[in-house]
Amino acid sequence: MNLNSFFKSIIDSDTAPIVICDLEHTVVYMNPASITRYKVDITGKSIKSCHNANSNAKIDRVVAWFKENKDNNIIFTYHSEKENKDVYMVALRDDNGTLIGYYEKHEYRNRETAELYKTER
Repeated sequence: MNLNSFFKSIIDSDTAPIVICDLEHTVVYMNPASITRYKVDITGKSIKSCHNANSNAKIDRVVAWFKENKDNNIIFTYHSEKENKDVYMVALRDDNGTLIGYYEKHEYRNRETAELYKTER
């Protein structure tokens, strides 16, 4: 059993965009939802190339906060009224708690309208 395959499957099946970055701000992975949303695959490039100076300063500030303490792992970054979602930056840590990267998490607030356990489409 390859545990990495399970984790990749979870990330790839998420309908929210997930962009994973290392500590040099290089995008190491974009799930299909993120490529669809942003209309570009910047894997291998700096996430900072897509942001303005103000946003890049905020990214740096959050990563510094993640580094300060192993308990600093998630921070609210903004709410989108248009999409009714909250957005967070989340720390990624290895088994020893060492910071290895980060990603952006989108939590949509719209109530699900699908029928419970409906298996037919």
